Amino acid sequence: MANTYKPEGLILGTPQNRELLASGRSGLERAMSNDIIMESTALLCDKDMNIHVDLRGITGIIPKEEVCLCKDGEEMKDIAVITRVGKPICFKVLSIKEINGRPVAYLSRRAAQMECKRNYISNLIPGDIICSRVTHLEGFGAFVDIGCGIISLLSVDCISVSRFSHPRDRLYCGMVINTVVKSIDEEKDRIFVSMRELLGTWQENADLFAPGQTVAGIIRSVESYGVFVELTPNLAGLAEIRDDIPFLRDGDAVGRLAAVYIKSIIPERMKIKLVLVDAYKGDVASSGLEYFVDCEKISHLHSWRYSPPSCSKIIETVF
Repeated sequence: MANTYKPEGLILGTPQNRELLASGRSGLERAMSNDIIMESTALLCDKDMNIHVDLRGITGIIPKEEVCLCKDGEEMKDIAVITRVGKPICFKVLSIKEINGRPVAYLSRRAAQMECKRNYISNLIPGDIICSRVTHLEGFGAFVDIGCGIISLLSVDCISVSRFSHPRDRLYCGMVINTVVKSIDEEKDRIFVSMRELLGTWQENADLFAPGQTVAGIIRSVESYGVFVELTPNLAGLAEIRDDIPFLRDGDAVGRLAAVYIKSIIPERMKIKLVLVDAYKGDVASSGLEYFVDCEKISHLHSWRYSPPSCSKIIETVF
């Protein structure tokens, strides 16, 4: 399914949105008459919790009750309003009035979210591949915008197969990613998404390497029996602990960049044996995301098996 309802921030620079904003009142009137969802930047939240929006010289106001689509009986929290300031915000134009001789446009983000939910999100099913944008990171996962500011949870175990300490090791706020709908809780009106199914199987990732190579990785975990080194977001290998690298035992190793020698690759056991050559302290960027699914051409997954056919242990997702 093509996602015509983008996460907030992705409409802002489109030709249509730029033209409507640049056209002043006539552009806003056109958007109102044609029921077009627009985007601009939230400039401030006033004492009455109304959001003021940059409309290129025209005052734009989103009343507090129009900021978010709340569930029945749920009261909107002030934090949901004030955290919009300084960020792109989507809206529909409800009306334009003359106040003290100047035009004031009254806007609704809630109306944009209602349309997005009715025409797009309500039609999603598990396995659909969708565009998402990271809005917030917690230890248990990432919150992502899946359309017009409607939020879904990407839990930490669904970010990748390879272990890591915190979602910030993979993602950052504002990052645009591809995700797949994992499950839908209709009773609680929530959608959960996953990403690991798009980052390649064990074999696809292992095929990027060969025994005898020395490559860079990131130390993600130090256990009594060895050091887990991430080679790609969906692939890690195990190296023996070296007593001549003291920080491996003092808790200062996780997150360090490591040089590792690939000793062997064993698909039947889903193992990569490594030899730790050296490790370096300092800020380490994420090893990056490489999608093994062409998300421009493939819009749905029925199932995904991470483990190789020759491995008795099965790691898979059935949507």
